[in-house]
Amino acid sequence: MFLAASLPLRAMSDELFSEHITQPYRPLADRMRPQSLTDYIGQDHIIGEAKTLTQAIENQTLHSMVFWGPPGTGKTTLAKIIANSVQAHFINLSAVLSGVKDIREAIAQAKQWQAQGELTILFVDEVHRFNKSQQDAFLPYVEDGTIYFIGATTENPSFELNNALLSRVKTYVLKALTVENLKAVIQHALNSDEQLKELDIRIDQSSLELLAQVSDGDARRALNFLEIACDLAEPDSDNPDKKIISQNIVQDVTSQSIRRFDKGGDLFYEQISALHKSVRGSDPDASLYWFARMIDGGCDPLYIARRVVRMASEDVGNADPRGLQLALDAWQTYERLGSPEGELALAQAVVYLASTAKSNAVYVAYKQAMTDAKNSASYDVPEHLRNAPTQFMKDLGYGENYRYAHDEEAAFAAGESYFPDEMGERQYYQPVERGLELKIKEKLDRLRALNLANKN
Repeated sequence: MFLAASLPLRAMSDELFSEHITQPYRPLADRMRPQSLTDYIGQDHIIGEAKTLTQAIENQTLHSMVFWGPPGTGKTTLAKIIANSVQAHFINLSAVLSGVKDIREAIAQAKQWQAQGELTILFVDEVHRFNKSQQDAFLPYVEDGTIYFIGATTENPSFELNNALLSRVKTYVLKALTVENLKAVIQHALNSDEQLKELDIRIDQSSLELLAQVSDGDARRALNFLEIACDLAEPDSDNPDKKIISQNIVQDVTSQSIRRFDKGGDLFYEQISALHKSVRGSDPDASLYWFARMIDGGCDPLYIARRVVRMASEDVGNADPRGLQLALDAWQTYERLGSPEGELALAQAVVYLASTAKSNAVYVAYKQAMTDAKNSASYDVPEHLRNAPTQFMKDLGYGENYRYAHDEEAAFAAGESYFPDEMGERQYYQPVERGLELKIKEKLDRLRALNLANKN
């Protein structure tokens, strides 16, 4: 009886279960992925009217390409739109998860489609993570038309991709989305996504602006934030049937967000370059901004400290030697205090270096001297400059006719030469007429004039 009774119960349970099967969860960012160029937001510089890529899609004249840009700017989406537009098969590989075996299987599938007269787009995400041999594996099949290759990378292709592959593709640079772009993405999701429409959620302009700003140019991040914010949306006090995303909710959702920053990536070097050039350009305010951006992005303050010391030598130099000491003091202060207290000392050094007199005369002189040292022969030290600690060395003439500068008038041996005889005189160091170097220049000009007079 137990078995007989259980059969109808199980059948009924299966029937009830089948009625309540739901579709697998898809994140909002995936649900809102544009299907055509009409819905695609941003990147007008490459898919605007009469642009090369737009014309290629419209004319069905596909070519292999690489999309280079920050995360969340639409690289994968654009590749899928292209495949849909030209009615090509789309094979998606991730360089993080795929190997040579996956490449071979993809090529084999593409060859079958090619035999049937059909196109294949092989899309490789994070293509810069493939090594040289893996990148080389695509080349024959790009050349013979088996596949159209589309790679996506967040790293500079000229550094990360083989020249052989780069020469066979056109590189398109995608930019971080603007705040206006992101506002449009967020509003479109609220108005178009079926699940969000059922919730009847609205967001005021100030909250929308804040959400777009903290999304940091990344549409995927914006939609992920929006999805969480919708879960936390509160009933509207004016209309309890509707829900509203307030600024407090946006701040709560985004409070732990991390800025786009990768200590090994292009953005890292772009920002340290901006900091260095702002200091060199004597703009303390811009220097502080880029310093703050790097700290906010998670950069190691000790890395910045090392770069600040470099700035003190390269761009301030002897125009204000105090800058180097201040930079070293800031470094030491940070090591003793740690974060966040020690960051103020680094900020102080950055502001001082940006505000003080500048000279790269030592930097230029050093590079010129290093060039001569590398490219010239290993000239002997002139005998009068050699040390002679033994009688034998004195008998060889070491140190003979050396003029001890402190015994000379004004402690300067006018006309004495300190370069190898074969080189003659060189003048690497040319002080600028700024800061302390103005005084140094006046002195060196006077001494060089004395040298010239005594040699004639």
